[in-house]
Amino acid sequence: MHQLAIALLHQGYIVTGSDDEITDPAKGNLERAGILPNQHGWFPEKITKDIDAIVLGMHAKAGNPELLAAKQAGIPIYSFPQYVYEVSKNKKRVVIAGSHGKTTITSMVMHILKQQGIQFDYLVGARVAGFDQSVQLSDAPLIILEGDEYPASVEEKRPKIFFYHPDISVLSGIAWDHINVFPTYDIYFNQFEQYLAGLKAGVTLFYNNEDAEVRRLINTSGGKLSCKPYNTPPFHYENGEAILDTENGEVKVSVFGRHNLLNMQAAIDVCVALGVSKANCYKAIASFTGAARRLEKIKEELNLLVYRDFAHAPSKLKATLDAVKEAYNTYHVIACFELHTFSSLNEQFLTEYAHSMDAADEAIVYFSHHALSLKGLPELKTDVVKKYFERKDLQVFSNKQQLENHVKNEVANSSKPVFLLLMSSGTFDGIDWNGVSSHKN
Repeated sequence: MHQLAIALLHQGYIVTGSDDEITDPAKGNLERAGILPNQHGWFPEKITKDIDAIVLGMHAKAGNPELLAAKQAGIPIYSFPQYVYEVSKNKKRVVIAGSHGKTTITSMVMHILKQQGIQFDYLVGARVAGFDQSVQLSDAPLIILEGDEYPASVEEKRPKIFFYHPDISVLSGIAWDHINVFPTYDIYFNQFEQYLAGLKAGVTLFYNNEDAEVRRLINTSGGKLSCKPYNTPPFHYENGEAILDTENGEVKVSVFGRHNLLNMQAAIDVCVALGVSKANCYKAIASFTGAARRLEKIKEELNLLVYRDFAHAPSKLKATLDAVKEAYNTYHVIACFELHTFSSLNEQFLTEYAHSMDAADEAIVYFSHHALSLKGLPELKTDVVKKYFERKDLQVFSNKQQLENHVKNEVANSSKPVFLLLMSSGTFDGIDWNGVSSHKN
């Protein structure tokens, strides 16, 4: 939302906004743009008929006083995706959808197009190297959209992806998520059924041919779409670096892991469909270093690599760990995962995590009682969490100081080089991981 506000400001609009709490990075970005609200809270008296449009964030409640005032004044109200479509309906639209890999594929497409000097707008869910913001709107004829299946707003509870109406789309995978909105897997799966059903005839759909659930969906979706499968490209590793074996020869890339190379293939297919040659795609993708918090290196020293990843759903967890273990098989892999989302902290959903951390040499799970309280969930016991992961030597912590001390000790006393993988959509309650070192004090 704050990135959209800044993008509109850059277009010359007068932009204001409200929230009951604003934290970094939004706070700092809004402050630098000169549009940080003077105070937190809701001020219905500021909602006047001089306003041309209201863009409603998905966390605003139905009784929000500013929303009620806007309705009473008859001001047009848009959810985030509805507004993005409204300003991009005359552009060619590419939508990256699916349960996982969306941000990475979107970032890769953006990187290739920028390298080719192609003008485009975009919406992406992370900071991407080479781009100043995560939302850009201009008069470019093309827009690249990361498509989320989460509800658009309290006023419009259908998934965001329903509103973008793409000309080209990607379906990267289907794995149950957002249990607070989609209480069963069947309900979740049905959102993607509806998404495909709502696409206009002839839309090009690149789909993950290695995902059984995606194939099941494609096989039952009818023949109105131009469905094109993609698979992991041929590759090999040399000293932990992935090298694509292409028709143009070997191409060394900066990301690793089968799931990321699968994402890369999807991005290349999209860019070829947009008119970029395969040779230029390979040349461009070689310099792609990743999106923020997507297998992102945050520290390197002798005998220690520290990476962080946004992985939180079971399928993401397993894919990331398998990738690390395959590329860095001489390292002692310590995987530290934070239960942070509503789904991951919900005991009903924890069964989905069985064996998801088996690839790690040492597996650690952390959750905070504060996060449970904020989400209105009942208390969890560490032994209950351990049971659901079905790994007997799993370490479970609910005290951040104990977690930090344990990880520091394990890293410093390892007899092998350590790959520390930090997986969370949160921050492990603000732990500063720079203090982790392979050098004993």
